[in-house]
Amino acid sequence: MAIRTFQNHTPSLGERAFVDRSAVVIGDVEIGADSSVWPLTVIRGDMHRIRIGARTSVQDGSVLHITHAGPFNPDGFPLLIGDDVTIGHKVMLHGCTVGNRILIGMGSTIMDGAVVEDEVIIGAGSLVPPGKRLESGFLYVGSPVKQARALTDKERAFFPYSAANYVKLKDQHLAEGYDRAE
Repeated sequence: MAIRTFQNHTPSLGERAFVDRSAVVIGDVEIGADSSVWPLTVIRGDMHRIRIGARTSVQDGSVLHITHAGPFNPDGFPLLIGDDVTIGHKVMLHGCTVGNRILIGMGSTIMDGAVVEDEVIIGAGSLVPPGKRLESGFLYVGSPVKQARALTDKERAFFPYSAANYVKLKDQHLAEGYDRAE
C-alpha cells in the first residue's frame, strides 16, 4: 500500500483497518477501526483533512478528496465520513460530509459542501450537487439526485449487515497479506 506523508501529515490507520496494497492514501487522513480501502482507491488529504469512521468500506476505484481553503472558499471543505458506510465502486467524494449508516451506489458523485444525513441510500450513478443536503431516512436517485421514497425497514437493516460483511471480508484479506507490498 502507498501510505504517503505530505507536509508533515501522515495518514493514520485505526485498529484492524485494511488498505489494499494498490490503494494510495496521502496526507491528513484518518481511517477508523475495521474500515477497508479496496484496490485502486485514492484518498488524498493534501490540502485539507479526510476523516473516515469505523467499519466503513471504500470500494475499488473510488476517489476521495477535499476542497482547499482559498479566496473563493475561505474555510475549504474537509471530507468527513461516518461509521458503517458502504461506498460503492468508482464513487467520487469531494469535500462533503457523509453521516453514519449510508450506502453510496456505484459511480456516484457527491460534491463540495454537500451533507448526507444518517441512514440514506444513494442510487448508483447519482450526482449530489454542491451544498445539497440529503435528509435522513430516504432513498435518493438521479443526476442531480431527487428524494425517491422513505427507506423500508429491510433497507435500514442492510446498513449494519453490509458493514459487518466488509469487516469480515477485509479480515480475510488481512490474513492473506494483501495490505503488504509484494
